[in-house]
Amino acid sequence: MELPNRTSVHEFILLGFGVEPQRRFLFFICFTTLYVVTLAENITIIAVVCLDGHLSQLPMYILLSNFSWLEMCYVTTTVPRMLLDLVSSHRTISFHACLLQFYIFFSLGNTEFFFLSAMALDRYLAICHPLRYPQLMSTNACYVLVASCWGLGFSGYILPVTLVSKLSFCGSNVIDHFVCDPVPILNLACPPLGNAPLVCHVVMHIFFFGNVLVVLLSYGIVIFTLMKSNRESRKKAFSTISMHLTVVTLFYGSVGGMYLIPGGDEHSGLTKALTVFYAAITPFVNPLIYCLRNDQVKEAWVRIWRRKLEILRTKFTG
Repeated sequence: MELPNRTSVHEFILLGFGVEPQRRFLFFICFTTLYVVTLAENITIIAVVCLDGHLSQLPMYILLSNFSWLEMCYVTTTVPRMLLDLVSSHRTISFHACLLQFYIFFSLGNTEFFFLSAMALDRYLAICHPLRYPQLMSTNACYVLVASCWGLGFSGYILPVTLVSKLSFCGSNVIDHFVCDPVPILNLACPPLGNAPLVCHVVMHIFFFGNVLVVLLSYGIVIFTLMKSNRESRKKAFSTISMHLTVVTLFYGSVGGMYLIPGGDEHSGLTKALTVFYAAITPFVNPLIYCLRNDQVKEAWVRIWRRKLEILRTKFTG
């Protein structure tokens, strides 16, 4: 990787939000609070599912606990680095660290696509094929589905990152973003860019639209089936899938606005706002959507605390 003057590119400079020092402190406090609460929420979900013998055997909650772990990894890929840049005057990142963040961040986002599809498939089987559901979505089948989501998610961006790593960079090494996004990285690369832009574009569109299609088909059939069911069961099922559809809409809407709207990459302010939304806001909101209105999670939480209190009472009275 050589510049025109034969100096090597060893690092990039992340401009971040481009705000004055006074506002940087406010951003730091807000994002630190958001990050800590997000971790606490998702750790709580994982703990409840793992500690409750009933939930830990249900496919929906196996998927949900893995989804919570995914959200923790996802937010940790960007927010700690963002916080460091907000309090540091040297916002540099090495070339290899930048590529690593690019790969992990987009692989985790890709994995989230597959988990949202897996949860849509789970709801489709549970509602449209209730008698065959225990066989179709057994515990072992669910773990195979989980492993497939992780495997497919992390295999998708190997080729794009490999192609980007082979590019030469010239001129500025300043990235007008707070993460190593492929669009500004490719804008800094020297021509010819080869197949890197096309591969990044195609990979993103295939995984995005492929999973959108699975989600739309699954929930479309579910809604059609529910319209023919009795009012009581329809109300209960709609309550569950409405939470799922809210999460899907938040994530796919923000990602679609970021990468699929023509010319969207030309507006750095909008780009950063959308990235903050799907990289930091949605991992914070998703546990609230999934669990605050979920009676099974609330009941499991009560059972766990009753069991803990009973153990403490027995210890002190025995």
